[in-house]
Formats: sequence, C-alpha cells, structure tokens
Amino acid sequence: MQSVTILGSTGSIGTSTLDVLARHPERYKVFALTAATQVELLLAQCQQFLPRFAVMASADHAQQLQRRVRELGLSVEVLAGPQALCDVSTDTAVNAVMGAIVGAAGLAPCLAAARAGKKLMLANKEALVVGGDLFMEAVRAGGATLLPIDSEHSAIFQSLPEDPMTWARRVQKIVLTASGGPFRTRDPATFAAVTPAEACAHPNWVMGRKISVDSATMMNKALEVIEARYLFGLAPSQIEVVIHPQSVIHSMVQYTDASVVAQLGTPDMRVPIAYGLSWPERMASGAAALDFSNLAALTFEKPDNERFPCLQLAWEALAGPIGTTAVLNAANEVAVAAFLDGRLRFDQIHAVNYATLQAMVPSKPQSLDDLLAIDAEARSRAGSMVQRFFA
Repeated sequence: MQSVTILGSTGSIGTSTLDVLARHPERYKVFALTAATQVELLLAQCQQFLPRFAVMASADHAQQLQRRVRELGLSVEVLAGPQALCDVSTDTAVNAVMGAIVGAAGLAPCLAAARAGKKLMLANKEALVVGGDLFMEAVRAGGATLLPIDSEHSAIFQSLPEDPMTWARRVQKIVLTASGGPFRTRDPATFAAVTPAEACAHPNWVMGRKISVDSATMMNKALEVIEARYLFGLAPSQIEVVIHPQSVIHSMVQYTDASVVAQLGTPDMRVPIAYGLSWPERMASGAAALDFSNLAALTFEKPDNERFPCLQLAWEALAGPIGTTAVLNAANEVAVAAFLDGRLRFDQIHAVNYATLQAMVPSKPQSLDDLLAIDAEARSRAGSMVQRFFA
C-alpha cells in the first residue's frame, strides 16, 4: 500500500490521477490533496478519498474549506500556504508525490519531495525548466526516483534502455511529437484575431487553459525540449520535434544503429499516470486501447517557424547562461495570462517572450531563492513588455 500526495489535485492531471487511484484501492491511499482556489471540488475529492490533509494556496480559501469539512464531519486536516505544500510532500508517511501544480508555484514542493527522497511523478514542466541543474542535483542528493508524467517524456522514458548509464553510447537522438494544436493549418496572418476560446480548443487533448494556449503557440513543446534536456541528460542538438497531428505516437528514440523505438497509445493522460504510479510494473489505467484495424494514417510534418516561432526559443534559452530557461518560463506565464485576460494579442506572446529573453541575463542560481529571484525579475520585465503592447 503506497501513500500518495497529489499536488494540484483539482487540475486535469490531478483529477486523472485520482481516477487511476480509485481503480486500485488495494494498492494506494491518498495522504494529501492540494488546490489553489477550487474549494468545492477539493471538498468533493476529500469526501471520496478521505486524505489526512487538504491544502489550499491561501488562508481565505483554507477557511472556506475548513468550514465545509466541519459541516460534513470529515476527519481531514486543512492547511494553507507554500510551506504546507512542502510539508505534505516530505512527510515520512508519504511514498509518492504527484507534482501537478501548474507553473513556478510547483517548484518548491517538488524540490522538497526530491530532497526527501520520494518517488516523484513530475507533471510540472516548470520544475525542470526553472530548476534545471539545481533540481536534478536535489534528485540525486535525496536519492529520489524521478518519473516523467508528460505524455511525451513518459513515452521517451518507456522507449529508452532501462540502464541510464548506456544512454550516452546507445542513443543518437530523441524525437518529441507535437499535435500542432488548433492552429496547425491556420494562416499565421490571422493570428492577431485569435481569441482565448479558439486557442483553448485543442483537437486531441483535454487540458487546462494555460497549457492549451501553450499548445497553440507550441511553447509547450519548447518547454518540453528544455525538460527533456535535463531529464535525459542529452545535448540540445540531440532533441528534435516533429508534428504528428493524430497524437498516437507520443514520442520516439532513435538509436545509434538508426533503429527507432516509439511508444503508442490513445491520447489519455491516465496512461502515463498509471505507468508512473506502478513503475517498474504496469497496471490498468482505464484508458481505451488502440484499435489498429480502425487506426487512421499516421502523418508527420516539420514545424513551421513562421507559425510557431516560440518553439525555437527552447534552443536559444538552453544556449544562454544557466537560469535563462527560468526567464523564458516566467515571461511566457505572464504573456499567456495577459492573452487570456484580453490584454495581449495571441501573436504578441512570442514577442513578449523574445523581448524578455533579450533584456535579461541571469546570474547562475545557487539556491531556490536565486531561482525565485530570477523568476520575479523576469515576470516584472515581461509585465512591462505587456504594458507597452497594451498601451
């Protein structure tokens, strides 16, 4: 019986994780659930899974949840704030942590879980994009088991040799697949008119608004390139992206003998979640299996730089000083939030990201505080860029 903390249980990854856990009550119990603002949904999850702790981001939301928990007579202790997220990630009773908090807010508890030597299932791109070498050093120092949950990185992990010590000599490159999002065939000249609703209408995956916009700009793939660089220890030149609209092949590994190993499956996040939970074994995920007799043709395209200029920023950030990837992530979070709020055009997201990268040369981070300082400065600079466009 494994005890699991889910950071970000009300998001799409969190709810999918709970769906998988509910299928295997003999193997898993929920230790803690956390959310930012969705009090009623977290309350419903507490009713079903009866965690020991429930954590809200703010004291106000925690008070609301506490009141509802008391009304229902639930034996759940309600906590609030960043330190509580770290506490429920490092408790000695916890075996595994699902890191599914979106954005840089998930960095601190994921770092804490790594240092505590937990089995860390990482769905938060930003932990590696922002944390980089500092995060991987925490994993090594703590003796943590790091398992990627992004469908692409899980696919790479499943396609690589079991012994990481052999990767350098056996692997030529990895190929991350991308759906191309909702604008794969749309004329870039019309991007200025894109609405948030259009950008969030992903053709294959059901995701939150922020990551849906990232998919539309392909910034999600840029972040995945950076994440892959740290996860698998390969040079940026060994990471390639190809558009695969059907989202059946989730990513591939090309070996030095030119053979390619790929992982295929339906576009359902419960598959990589179940693999992360059960690794090195496998268990039922609840996802439908591929039906090859009805499978449509599988097609591939080279990404169009004019349509997806954000993608190239991954390699530019990796070529910059350590900490530059954190700058890119922070700028993008600010730009996407401004777009969703109606303060920035869709085609200006790349402009804000690029301008922020050009305006800031970070010092090498030595600690979490250093990373957060880089993040804060980049957000401030990106916010100024947004104001210039919005003025």
